[in-house]
Amino acid sequence: MPYVIAPPAIVSLPVVGCADRFPVRRIYCVGRNYVEHAQEMGFSGREAPFFFMKPADAVVPCALGETVEMAYPPATTNLHHEVELVVAIAGPGGRDIAPERAHEHVFGYAVGLDMTRRDRQGEAKKQGRPWEIGKAFDGSAPIGAIVPAAQCGELLDGPIELRVNDRVVQSSDIAKMIWGVRDIIAHLSAAWALSPGDLIMTGTPEGVGAVAAGDVLLARCAMLPELTVRVR
Repeated sequence: MPYVIAPPAIVSLPVVGCADRFPVRRIYCVGRNYVEHAQEMGFSGREAPFFFMKPADAVVPCALGETVEMAYPPATTNLHHEVELVVAIAGPGGRDIAPERAHEHVFGYAVGLDMTRRDRQGEAKKQGRPWEIGKAFDGSAPIGAIVPAAQCGELLDGPIELRVNDRVVQSSDIAKMIWGVRDIIAHLSAAWALSPGDLIMTGTPEGVGAVAAGDVLLARCAMLPELTVRVR
């Protein structure tokens, strides 16, 4: 089919043990999904999950053993790191997925970073405006290689950690998520029809903070491949 302009390239992520890549459709993000992080952001306790989104082309894909670069974004002086477990959706997808069937829709898992223009997000919150300027900018989603669930099983627990210049700044366990992966998928699919190619960033633990140009970020989660990002 002819188009009036060239169609944009398909954004994709590498898959461990496979030459084929995972095409990205949408990126859903869960807010405040660890109690300690909710508290450091001025909130407390368990709350119903809420979501925001990033565009697919916010992804900075990272292959095994690679160090990727992301540009320090314009329009901020307070760029924050947030390390997260990322869930890749395949299978049938659809609406109103029951928690007990949610794992059937998971293709695999990766570790990612929800990079945030915290000053711009804070301004948007105060004015009751959307968060896109703080969360959905170019390069705001560095993500590592996906490990298929067929290889690693269902991830219910495991350490999650971020080092900045080899100093541990975030350290927790994905078992501490307020809403686990099955519940997240159930809640999301009540509002959106999930489809193969969707990614879910499941929230970050406490310890978020600012990074500067020249910093090197090393993200780890369970047995998943590490993600190394240099800010330039």
